[in-house]
Amino acid sequence: MAQFHEVSKQSSLHPKPAGLDLQYGTAGFRTNAKQLDHIMFRMGLLATIRSKKTKATIGVMVTASHNPEEDNGVKLVDPMGEMVTPTWEGYATQLANAEQEGLLTALRDIIEKEAVNMSQEAGVFVGKDTRSSSSSLSQAVIDGVSALGGHCKDYGLVTTPQLHYMVCCHNTQGKYGEATVEGYYNKLCQAFIQLTKNASNRTDDQKHLSVDGANGIGALKVREMERHLKQELKISLFNDGSKGKLNHHCGADFVKVQQKPPTGIKLNPGERCCSFDGDADRIVYYYTGSEGHFHLLDGDKIATLISTFLKELLTQAGLHLKIAVVQTAYANGSSTHYLEDIMKVIVRCTKTGVKHLHHAAQQFDIGVYFEANGHGTVLFSKAAEEKIQHLAEDPNTDDSRKRAALLLQNTINVINQTVGDALSDMLLIEAILAIKDLTIQQWDAIYTDLPNRQLKVKVADRRVIDTTDAERRAVSPAGLQEAIDSLVKKYRQARSFVRPSGTEDVVRVYAEAETQESADTLAHEVSLAVYRLAGGVGDEPKPLH
Repeated sequence: MAQFHEVSKQSSLHPKPAGLDLQYGTAGFRTNAKQLDHIMFRMGLLATIRSKKTKATIGVMVTASHNPEEDNGVKLVDPMGEMVTPTWEGYATQLANAEQEGLLTALRDIIEKEAVNMSQEAGVFVGKDTRSSSSSLSQAVIDGVSALGGHCKDYGLVTTPQLHYMVCCHNTQGKYGEATVEGYYNKLCQAFIQLTKNASNRTDDQKHLSVDGANGIGALKVREMERHLKQELKISLFNDGSKGKLNHHCGADFVKVQQKPPTGIKLNPGERCCSFDGDADRIVYYYTGSEGHFHLLDGDKIATLISTFLKELLTQAGLHLKIAVVQTAYANGSSTHYLEDIMKVIVRCTKTGVKHLHHAAQQFDIGVYFEANGHGTVLFSKAAEEKIQHLAEDPNTDDSRKRAALLLQNTINVINQTVGDALSDMLLIEAILAIKDLTIQQWDAIYTDLPNRQLKVKVADRRVIDTTDAERRAVSPAGLQEAIDSLVKKYRQARSFVRPSGTEDVVRVYAEAETQESADTLAHEVSLAVYRLAGGVGDEPKPLH
């Protein structure tokens, strides 16, 4: 086939280093940028085949999110803006690791397995983040697409969620929105402005928000979006990329892990601040108290704020829709208790990883999901959206129900349902705080997190640990879960679980309890049990105190 001749010719310009093996994981491929040229070319090929198979446009995003600046990566986006399916993740790994002379065979293998009609038209949308390596790497993707005769639209610098949004808009023939960056700002910001009209007399102080852009793409896009907000949100932008390094001592991941504010931001006591990560698909909020104490509001607090708001609106609208919050085992026990016992909201627990949360959220009329790290969004079923629209448009609806239905409609429009989106989540949170007239301290006080501790234990082989019940219980090695259960019984309000890392030979340990000292001691004792029963390597874990 002439197409394969072109692939062969182009592929020699993007050669694979012999012996280099990479795995396509939840975050796609991620490693040092110098090792990625061949991967990008091949993901251009795979996206083109995927497009021909689905008869739809596919997205390819060049980013390494919260990784250091010298890294890069790539993720594929499926037709509705969702993550690519597990089978195709397997194909991505297969294609990436084929040695140079075996590339065409690997390509043919996928085409045959999936019975792809190669004469079908193909369309691919490409986006990239602000890393210095992203330009040449996104060009390699484009080379891959054109080698198989696909049509490519290069969106240039966009956040990861913006690319997901563009793909969804295009494949729904514009029903989800206009597939341009301008269209994205217009839809989200108009909905935000409509929502804030329901807030009474906001002062300039209440409209003010400090944003840490992680020296990444999110900073650029906040600047672009600002003029669409018509002064309804006044943003002070820090770590805007003009001098600092991407993700270096800043960004959502740094703030969450280090439990302290980013460098380069001026914090006045009680002021609302938020941080994006490197590709703007995660967000966390925080403030400092009068005594300088740092307070973090992570994904659990965000999910609680949003689900409480939505539940109240459903009640006011008289709509009987099933709303649920989807969490992982890492969600703080206090948030689960508050949602289930006080708000009477359904809580589902899934394995760690956004795709598991997204899938579980799709089972409900309204599914709110957030990982503790600040990645999350809200999904509305088609039926739920139609019921809300019907209520808003029905002339017989009384005023209070109509107001609630209109608020729900604008909430739907401010949310990017394809994927977690820091810009969209920020607008939603700001609108809810304004409507409910809440300060960040009042939001934080909804419930108090149980003190917790996370540790890592190095093991010879992480596969000896097998878990069940959404990773909350260990099935193997023998005796480990029994050991954890008896340790947990020693402390008040305690719980602990262990799970193998997805990327390295370590076992991650999580513990929470009534006091920080108890949580620390429990985490250490569980680490020792893992070390002794699951083949720990190196020195025995040392106590934290």
